[in-house]
Amino acid sequence: RSYSSPETEGQLLNSFIQYFGDSLGRKIKRMPLIEETVMPGDSLLTLPVVIIGNGPSGICLSYLLSGYRPYLSPEAIHPNPILHTKLEEARHLSIIDQDLEYLSEGLEGRSSNPVAVLFDTLLHPDADFGYDYPPVLHWKLEQHNYIPHIVLGKGPPGGAWHSMEGSMLTISFGDWMELPGLTFKEWAASKRRNTKSDRVTPEEIACYYKHYVKVMGLQKNFRDNAYITSVSRLYREEEDEGRSQLNEDMSAQHLEAEGGQKSVIKRNWEIRGYQRATDGSHVPFCLFAENVALATGTFDSPARLQVEGEDFPFVLHSMSDFGAAISKGKLRGKADPVLIVGAGLTAADAVLCAHNNNIPVIHVFRRRVTDTSLIFKQLPKKLYPEYHKVYHMMCTQSHTMDSNLHSAYTSFPEHNVLSFKPEMKCVLQSASGLKKILKFSVALVLIGSHPNLFFLKDQGHSIGHHSNQPITCKGNPIEIDPYTYECTKEANLFALGPLVGDNFVRFLKGGALGIARCLAVRQKKKHKLIESGDGGGDGVP
Repeated sequence: RSYSSPETEGQLLNSFIQYFGDSLGRKIKRMPLIEETVMPGDSLLTLPVVIIGNGPSGICLSYLLSGYRPYLSPEAIHPNPILHTKLEEARHLSIIDQDLEYLSEGLEGRSSNPVAVLFDTLLHPDADFGYDYPPVLHWKLEQHNYIPHIVLGKGPPGGAWHSMEGSMLTISFGDWMELPGLTFKEWAASKRRNTKSDRVTPEEIACYYKHYVKVMGLQKNFRDNAYITSVSRLYREEEDEGRSQLNEDMSAQHLEAEGGQKSVIKRNWEIRGYQRATDGSHVPFCLFAENVALATGTFDSPARLQVEGEDFPFVLHSMSDFGAAISKGKLRGKADPVLIVGAGLTAADAVLCAHNNNIPVIHVFRRRVTDTSLIFKQLPKKLYPEYHKVYHMMCTQSHTMDSNLHSAYTSFPEHNVLSFKPEMKCVLQSASGLKKILKFSVALVLIGSHPNLFFLKDQGHSIGHHSNQPITCKGNPIEIDPYTYECTKEANLFALGPLVGDNFVRFLKGGALGIARCLAVRQKKKHKLIESGDGGGDGVP
């Protein structure tokens, strides 16, 4: 680990103090930033919330924790009469202060999480039926509802959207990618951007998210270039000698307050990592939090075939690597086609990219072209013509037909990759067991991606629906309470977005709503305990 100079570390320390010093009490003498060899003392601060990930999930949660509250607009009438009647019953209350389970009961949508469906229908009523109704909510900034928090991200606000291929169109409409309080069209107009299509590029979305954080006044909560190395439980027991002993994986922690009275139970987290400085050095930090929210998405680790030869340098696993190879001219003049593995939208993007650069393609995928679960089956032709062009080629330009007619593109449905050979050959196997060997110039494996939760104990395998298995968006998302988004197997740990199965931005906002409500309720209870003299402790209420 590269440690920075004391001056650089002091700058980071002061950036924390500048904002959080006033918010969290005047008696704070130093912030929870320590070297890895130092044991944390009682004087270190415990933050109410640390959010890991600064993509749309983390941004939306920060927006709600900053005190922004959604209310039913005075003139609004929701097209769902039952839901509208429920909303009218508590019109004077913000949605965060209402019973989310009651409001979401009976609603249906394209998310398995009921609060995600609720928030989506409030922001985009009947969107799945093709309607463009305005939101039924209006927003108020209520400073007294602010919950101190920090959002940690590797890059600028917007997360993985800054590293996606900039020229491709998003699968969702621009309106569906927006966050509360600022429509995408308003932002585009302010930037004088021409939005001829309802769909936009990832580059535009990334710029919108970055601007959103600034215009909503959220920058003070965000720390860029922050890399997390560990998130773990720490519990403190007072020994007879009066010093603290740190224990991990205990079920609870009781602190002795003055006079021998027991304070409230503490269940705190330790978040360690480093911030990359402009000179490339690493500034280590250690934060303590009552609650941690995982908003990392699933873009971190590309899924792999787990076959022989997949580590060869000519086998790529991302569109950015493929784009770089094209821009550097590595594929120019190559006689052999590029091999693309996968049947999702990213693989389709790669096919289009190769086609636009006059690069022949061999397209390999496991499913039948008639499989109803293929994403192309769910996309209207008029809205997504380029993807249906790829799907048409998948169906009509198969290897079983005259290959001479389709030298620019050949599909291999119902085929698996068995291995890659050093001479740039690939061994395929059909559903019937027949093997084929194909020559290629570069291979591109695009079969999805998985979250990288290496900083959690056992890489987070214990908190999924299927214990002791890797977390995946579809097969094994993090198991949560459907209304609070708190992990059912780990108290005070929350998750939202793709980690809980909500891949689309329009649905991940529901996770922010559920978490914000849960934390607001707990904060009110804690304040009542403190006011009645039953609470206390060394953290922030």
